Amino acid sequence: MDTPVLVTGGTGTIGSRVVPILHASGVNVRILSRHPHPAEPGIENVEGDMVTGKGLHPALKGVGTVLHLAGGAKGDDVAARNLAQVAKSAGIGHLILISVVGADKMPIGYFRAKAAAERAIADAGVPWTVLRAAQLHNFVLPVVKGLARMPIIPAPGGLRFEPVHVDEVAARLAELVLGEPAGRVADIAGPEVLSIPELLAAYWDSFGHRRPKLPIRLPGASGRAYRAGENLAGPGARRGERSWAEFLAEQSAGMRTGSASAGNHRA
Repeated sequence: MDTPVLVTGGTGTIGSRVVPILHASGVNVRILSRHPHPAEPGIENVEGDMVTGKGLHPALKGVGTVLHLAGGAKGDDVAARNLAQVAKSAGIGHLILISVVGADKMPIGYFRAKAAAERAIADAGVPWTVLRAAQLHNFVLPVVKGLARMPIIPAPGGLRFEPVHVDEVAARLAELVLGEPAGRVADIAGPEVLSIPELLAAYWDSFGHRRPKLPIRLPGASGRAYRAGENLAGPGARRGERSWAEFLAEQSAGMRTGSASAGNHRA
């Protein structure tokens, strides 16, 4: 790949895993961030803001492929529209977006913004690829950890997740960057579909401190959508291999190693 690849969100949870893969593959990577910092050879950092559009034109200059990973609680649709407009005028050859499974089905603002971002990319007039991913293990963990600390744990019936390991998502994105535009590709999700009690049971197996659960029912349209599994990947999805329990074991082992290192340092 002769031209640089621009990665938005290149220092985030997924981006920090994708960038080294691309770099190791011989790709010149340019990272767009609001607060750039010095990088190793072959990786360039440029300043820009996806939501305001500041810095996008110079960031895309000379770029052949854009991997759009930057996202947040709000503004994903605005950021994608800004990127799509500049990508067209810059002559970008491949525009890749990571989205979320169920983007067009879940009646929740975050999902709706992701669906709008998908439409912006598809309508940009630039060859494109969209990958929908299930929730990362890293993002499910704080939710489960917060629940596990409650004296009595609310357990919404029908609320299920299929968490996927960040390294498997990063590897798939690297494949897409190095490949040809493919439109909407198969979703990527974890190997299991797990309820809240099942997520908690695995967490307790690794970290202990079991507490009683209180079954509840999620109200409204969002509750109906979750019970219908609208947030779950379809039968054609690509499934990761690393399970929730394996991820928790990694976290637990890391904590033990960190504690041991701290103890040795104090000694």
